[in-house]
Amino acid sequence: MEEIIQEDRSLFLFLNNLGDPAFDRFWMLISDKWIWIPLYLVFMVLLYKNYGWKSLLYILVFIGLGLTASDQIAGIFKMGIERLRPCHEPTLDGIMREVDCGGNFGFYSAHASNTFFIASFMTMLMRKKYGWFPLFLFFWAAIVSYSRIYLGVHYPLDVVMGAAVGFLLGGFFATLSLKVIHRKV
Repeated sequence: MEEIIQEDRSLFLFLNNLGDPAFDRFWMLISDKWIWIPLYLVFMVLLYKNYGWKSLLYILVFIGLGLTASDQIAGIFKMGIERLRPCHEPTLDGIMREVDCGGNFGFYSAHASNTFFIASFMTMLMRKKYGWFPLFLFFWAAIVSYSRIYLGVHYPLDVVMGAAVGFLLGGFFATLSLKVIHRKV
């Protein structure tokens, strides 16, 4: 396990040190939750166009439940595992780029979990209508997830674990959502 942690730390330092102060504000913006509200509105319009108002309400309930689960499970892992974020790790002082920092613990990334949840959920609901949609969604989720490494708040394994959990939760809640809306409509 120690070898995996060392490889994770080495990969983190490589990826984090690719950054440049000229791009720091850009990556902070990418990592900001509120900047994506217009994209979420586009998602709502697409869902409405394909499923109607009644189904959209059910879908939004499942998105809310899924994101809450995603976020809360990440919090449980952070407090249970207690892996320090890179920006709080004393052995990384002076050798990493710290652009931002969060709470003490970072395993696993809630940003990665939430964005991959949305990508997985939306893909399952929209893939038949828009063939390019999954590629765009997973690219978006990967960029947001990478921003967490760039900013110095997560190791790569934090991001990979978050992405995996979000992907699985997105598929689970999308499946539930589709079962409910096909019964109710």
